[in-house]
Amino acid sequence: MATHKQDPIVLVIDFHHARGPEIEHCIADEGTDPAVENDWSLLPFMALSDGAHLSTEEFSYFTLCRKESDTIPATSLFGISCSRQLDSSLLINRHPDVTRSTVQKAVVVVTDTPQRVGQLREKLSVVTSAWFAQREFSDIDILKKFREGLVVSLLNDNGPKDQNLGLSLREMIHEFKYQTLVLFKGLLLQPKMLFFGTRCERLCMIQFSLISLIPGLINSLQDCADPSFDTYSKTVEKPTSLKTSDRSSLLAYMGLPLQIFGKGSMFGPYTPLQLLDLLADDGTKSYVVGSTNSLLLQQKDRYSDILINLDEDSIVINSPSLRTALALSAADRRWIDLLTQIVNDTWDEEHPSRPKTLGFMGSEEFILLQFEEYLLALLSSMKYHEELSSSTAGESTRSRTQLQNYNIEGDPATDFNMEFLTQWQTTSNYALFSRLTSDALLFSITEPRHPSAGGLTMEDVQRRVSQQVADLHLDERVREGREALNRHFSTGQKKVTAAFNSFWSDIESMREAQRKRNEEKAIQAQAQTQTQSQGSPTSPTASISTSTLDSEPRPRASVDMTQAQASVSAAGQKAGAYFSSWGSWASEKRREWQDKRSASPSPSLNATATSNAAANANAATSPSVTSPSASTLSVVTEIAESDRDRGRRRSAQHKSEGSIDSTTDGGLTRSVSRRKRWSNILLRRESGEFKRDDSSASESADMPFPKSPLSQGFPAYGESGEEKQAKKEDRGSGPQIHTQGKFERANTGTVDTDGFSSVALTPNKGLGLELDQDQGQNGGLNQKENMPPGGGQSRDESLTALPVKDV
Repeated sequence: MATHKQDPIVLVIDFHHARGPEIEHCIADEGTDPAVENDWSLLPFMALSDGAHLSTEEFSYFTLCRKESDTIPATSLFGISCSRQLDSSLLINRHPDVTRSTVQKAVVVVTDTPQRVGQLREKLSVVTSAWFAQREFSDIDILKKFREGLVVSLLNDNGPKDQNLGLSLREMIHEFKYQTLVLFKGLLLQPKMLFFGTRCERLCMIQFSLISLIPGLINSLQDCADPSFDTYSKTVEKPTSLKTSDRSSLLAYMGLPLQIFGKGSMFGPYTPLQLLDLLADDGTKSYVVGSTNSLLLQQKDRYSDILINLDEDSIVINSPSLRTALALSAADRRWIDLLTQIVNDTWDEEHPSRPKTLGFMGSEEFILLQFEEYLLALLSSMKYHEELSSSTAGESTRSRTQLQNYNIEGDPATDFNMEFLTQWQTTSNYALFSRLTSDALLFSITEPRHPSAGGLTMEDVQRRVSQQVADLHLDERVREGREALNRHFSTGQKKVTAAFNSFWSDIESMREAQRKRNEEKAIQAQAQTQTQSQGSPTSPTASISTSTLDSEPRPRASVDMTQAQASVSAAGQKAGAYFSSWGSWASEKRREWQDKRSASPSPSLNATATSNAAANANAATSPSVTSPSASTLSVVTEIAESDRDRGRRRSAQHKSEGSIDSTTDGGLTRSVSRRKRWSNILLRRESGEFKRDDSSASESADMPFPKSPLSQGFPAYGESGEEKQAKKEDRGSGPQIHTQGKFERANTGTVDTDGFSSVALTPNKGLGLELDQDQGQNGGLNQKENMPPGGGQSRDESLTALPVKDV
């Protein structure tokens, strides 16, 4: 069984666009065609796996049956294929059957041992690549030379070696962790295990890695290709001796290898859909197969007891009883957690198949020895459990006392889960094991004790918690989250700083713009103020006259409101003071006249008029006004005015006094009305309505007519008490002018400091004001040219001296 009995066979598989995959060339011993002799009709489907066209290069591993002949029994062969594809336009000689854009072919090597399959992988890849580089598939000389080299290498081979084949055990433990032990124990129970994955090579390698965990099984797969094969169980012999220094002798004495793939079982690393009928056959009790077709996932309950999905890294156990049997005990979990921790501590991302320390701990050999130790302890404990149960039942030839001499405490098999041991006893591999070790005291050679025996301890809890935390990859997530947080924080800080700097610069620019605008406004306001001060009138009277006489609208200049309000307020104060002095003077005169009326009874109107005229003349000739600010304006008052006329004058007087406290515009309007009234009087004089006296005409020829105080721009203020007393004294002694209907000037030569002299007006014909006899009682006034003396109730009216400036 150790020597090879079949030379390597090289085949070429072509994918025909109409017929599908088919064998194109078979390179074997001269005069033989193994493909036809052994009916390898499904070989093309195994060599070109489903989805192989999606990869540039893909490998597939499979098993074949070699039929029984006269010299050799039926056995299993192992094949490996390397499939590639080439653009059909690159072919030198394009065959007429090539109708598609690509050409897909596979080069296959078939041998009798799986170890050689592992050795052939790299060689096959190089040869296939070189053949495709020729771009001429009809030339197969390179393949023939390749087969000759394989035959020579096999002749120099001293026999198959017990080496690991398949995926790295470190990668499997790193990926599946504690579930690696679940798969290992599940393999011993011989269920229907289905592996699924889209990558065919990885799918096949992990199955070889799993069966390599059982010592010696990789060299005893002669019955794995077909469920009907049972050569090993029929040819194996029970060991009769033991050499403890020889590892193979020890393993054989312990009943190893366990025959997982015997009668009713099969092993197909890659199994195409064309073999589903064989999987569903009643004679197929168990198998370990792999598929890249997702159709099997839709019927996983029918074709699998345990489904291992490599794309999702998940293991699904469909049978409840099987799930209970494969539950790991505390000792099992402690053992696999220790092994997983060692692998993770020595993990190297760049070289997963070797530890980063390059030491023995965590290496492939270390993992194989650990599983070998575990399996030997399982076999020894199981054997002791059987002896203990037989002695208790009285069926064993050994008494319980003899078993106690081995100093074994209790039943060590309980650490391996009794449910698992119970189901394992029903399998065919356990039956073969029991037959080969029926008389052997395995517990006397290997200690029947779990490698991690004992109950659950605090260390187990801590280890399991740490393992679960490691499974969550919290450190990586926290590190990534911390890095992401730092990045976001740095970015946010930059954004906030930039935004603050931009905001502050905007504020500074706004402040600078506001400062410039304020400076421009200040300069403009100063210029406007200077312009207004240069072009504005010097007195309120002139400004009033200008605004009154100017009828054309002028454009409004844009001035500062604060300065305009200040100017208006100053003008208002000046106008208020002006009209206040005017009203005070008028009130004093009215009280003075009332005192006169109450003091003199006046027996006749003529006498009263004569006395009033004399008083007016005295007042006109007396220098009562000593200051230009104390200029007086005569007011005509009718003595014989009725009560209604008196009330009307009082109402007008109250309105005049009220206008002092009113706005400046109201006072200015009243002043303008008074100026117009005096202008009408002057116009009447110039038209001849006022007749001059001949005697005084020559004297007053050079005298200008007196102007209104408003036109001169001098306000009239109230007289003081001393001035009033001086006027009273001068009324009797000064020169008087009493001429009817004439405006006369007292030629006294009295002129004040401003050049004004006193002028007296007579009320009769000079103003043309007479009291209507018919309406005198009603208080009505009529303007007449001639009024007979003594007619009606004529009342003497005196005019106060009007200052006139001498020219």
